[in-house]
Amino acid sequence: MPVETKILIYVVDDDASVRNALTMLLMSADMEVKIFEEAEDLLKHNIREEKACLITDIKMKGISGLDLQQKLAERGIKIPIIYLTVFDSNEIRQQVKQAGAAGYLRKPVDDQALLDTIKWALSSY
Repeated sequence: MPVETKILIYVVDDDASVRNALTMLLMSADMEVKIFEEAEDLLKHNIREEKACLITDIKMKGISGLDLQQKLAERGIKIPIIYLTVFDSNEIRQQVKQAGAAGYLRKPVDDQALLDTIKWALSSY
């Protein structure tokens, strides 16, 4: 009987408390989690695309979440991206929508809303 691959969630956020909270939530939902403080750190890794999703902050030191999505696309990496932010605005919502984001949630994030967004993102990719 084959072992089913767990859903893999990449988390990129410069706030340690957010990374820790998301890790605990996602692991409790039986997902594998890889956390990164900066987008540059994620870009140094081999990124799995199958049964995987990226959750990233929009505004971070270094590469922003939107720039990260562009760099992944330039590398041919297709993975659903869910953006988190405390800096909500019409302009940011428009940029995220144009970038083709799988989701956009304001911090603090409702746990169930995030889990539902992940499931929806993975089912539609």
